[in-house]
Amino acid sequence: MVKRKWHKVLYMDQGVPDNYVDKSFLDEMKKNVNTRTYELWSVIRETGVVSQQLSSICFFVVIFIYMDSAVLTPSHLLTVSSIITVLGYILYDLVDWGAERRKSQRSRAADVKTTLIFMTFTYGLSPILQTLTDTISTDTIYAMTVFMLLGSLLFHDYGTDAIVASRSLSLNASVFASVCLASRLPTSMHTFATVTLAMQLFALWPELRRKLKRQLPNCQYIMTWGSASIALASLLSISTSAGVCFALVHLAITYLVPLCLISLQPYKNNIHGPWDEAVIQH
Repeated sequence: MVKRKWHKVLYMDQGVPDNYVDKSFLDEMKKNVNTRTYELWSVIRETGVVSQQLSSICFFVVIFIYMDSAVLTPSHLLTVSSIITVLGYILYDLVDWGAERRKSQRSRAADVKTTLIFMTFTYGLSPILQTLTDTISTDTIYAMTVFMLLGSLLFHDYGTDAIVASRSLSLNASVFASVCLASRLPTSMHTFATVTLAMQLFALWPELRRKLKRQLPNCQYIMTWGSASIALASLLSISTSAGVCFALVHLAITYLVPLCLISLQPYKNNIHGPWDEAVIQH
């Protein structure tokens, strides 16, 4: 008697249980169909965005410590940060020769108007922001600041499609942290300078970084090591241990994590076959 060939259907009575499969069932199995292979230097370049954001946070905290200890005055901070912001604004347009501006149809006058409105409102609200947390203890303020800065680092948009990434949430956490720290400074001018610096570091600087990375990919290494060097130098000026910790974290993010990812890549083994759920093809 010739044995009938088994078919992978349920509407035929083949004389076997519904959950029966024969040896041909595994012939359709495929391994690592959609697995992406990473290259070491490509991963190292991409980790730069994490180091850059971490460097910005460390630099912001150091500036607060400088102002709190009267090493840095708010007028000097505003002068230097404003000059750097203007230079960054010019560079933002020069990178693509104004192509993005022409596409968005946004004029420089509109940018100046937005800046003046922000500066006016921030300066006017500075006395309120300075006394906003008077009834909260300093320890609580510092704890809230740590959590907010960690949230800014966690939810920052690093250029991925991850659901957790949120530019607005990251920026709001950074601004909230700046308000918490600014409330512990002596004058409203200190508060104004601190909040302004937060907007420059956590709103404007990331936008310039994204555009430079998109238009000039090779400058990613310069931005990463430039930001890390400035943050490291500033941390070493107040604490050697903090500088060493930052250097170790930076090296781990830049080199150790990519090396671990590449070394574990050969062990990745995803299997696909007829047991997968059906996907509707459009």
